Amino acid sequence: MAESSFLENLDIDALSPEQQEKLRQFKIQTRIANEKFLRTHPEVEVLLSHFLRDVFLKRPVDIREFAAEHFTDPDLSQKIQSELQHDDK
Repeated sequence: MAESSFLENLDIDALSPEQQEKLRQFKIQTRIANEKFLRTHPEVEVLLSHFLRDVFLKRPVDIREFAAEHFTDPDLSQKIQSELQHDDK
């Protein structure tokens, strides 16, 4: 959270116009690369959807502990694979 407020307070005028353009291009290229990655790895969407669904259904008090248990579930890989195969049909 501290990083977010720090970044929000950065003065964009501290960058030269050339630096601003380079930053803009970097952000665009990063978004494109991320989108390509996500398109080639549909399991990421399934992992996150599965986790968020469980969070909303179970509403855990300790979200960190819940996340740790969720992502260390020995059956998680099989569950995700099953959902991916189900989505292909």
